[in-house]
Amino acid sequence: MPGPLPVLLLTRPAPASMRFAEELRALGLQFEPVISPLFRIDVTGPLPDASAVRGLIFTSAIGVEAWQALGGRCDLPAYTVGKTTAGAAEAAGMRAQSADGTADDLVAMLTAHETPAPLLHLHGRHTRGDVAQRLSLAGVGCNSAVIYDQPALPMSEQARAALMGTVPVVVPVFSPRTGKLLAQERAQAPLLVAAMSEAVVNALRPLHKRDLKVAERPESEAMREVVSDLLKRALAGDY
Repeated sequence: MPGPLPVLLLTRPAPASMRFAEELRALGLQFEPVISPLFRIDVTGPLPDASAVRGLIFTSAIGVEAWQALGGRCDLPAYTVGKTTAGAAEAAGMRAQSADGTADDLVAMLTAHETPAPLLHLHGRHTRGDVAQRLSLAGVGCNSAVIYDQPALPMSEQARAALMGTVPVVVPVFSPRTGKLLAQERAQAPLLVAAMSEAVVNALRPLHKRDLKVAERPESEAMREVVSDLLKRALAGDY
C-alpha cells in the first residue's frame, strides 16, 4: 500500500499560503497541506504624504495591499522587485515595472535610467535591502515609509507535530525573517526545504533539514518549480 502523503508546511499568511497550495494542486501534485503562518500582517499607517511623489516602490504584494487599505493614490507608476508584486500593483490600477529579481536588481534598474523622482518606498517594519537609502546615495531621490507590521505568530501544534513526525515535510521559505522564525523550531522529520534566496539559506542554517534547494529566481514561479520537485521526491521516497 502507498505510504502517507508528504506534508506541505506553509508558513505565510493564510491567503498567500492557500493560493500557493492551489497552484501546486493545479499541477497535479499530491500532499497534505498544513498552514501555520509564522507572522500576520497589521496595516499600521499612517498614510504618508505622496502629493509630490512621482513613483512608488513596492518590494512585496503585501505592501500594495496595505497601500490600498490606507487609501493611497494609485495614479502613479509603480516599481517592483518581482512579477507577483507588479501584478498586484497593476490590479490596483498602477502602471508597474518589475526588476524581475532582487532589491539589488531594483536599485540597478532605477539608477540605470532617468527615473522621475522623488520616489517613495512603501514597506513593512521588517525589511531588507536599504532601497531608499541606496537610491538616494545614487542620485535618485527616494524616501521610505512603514505602512504595515509583521508580528510573529507561534507555530501551530499541528505543524510542530509534523516537524517531529516521520512523514517527509516539504516547506517553502520565502523570506529571511520567516527562515529565522522557522529555524527556532525543532525538527526530526525528513525536512525538504525550498528557499527563495541565499539570504533565506543563511537564516535557516540552525534548522535540522534533510535537503535544501534554492530557487533559480526570487519569485513565486521559481519557488513552485523547486517545491514541485521536492514534493515529487518526497512521494517517491527519494530524499
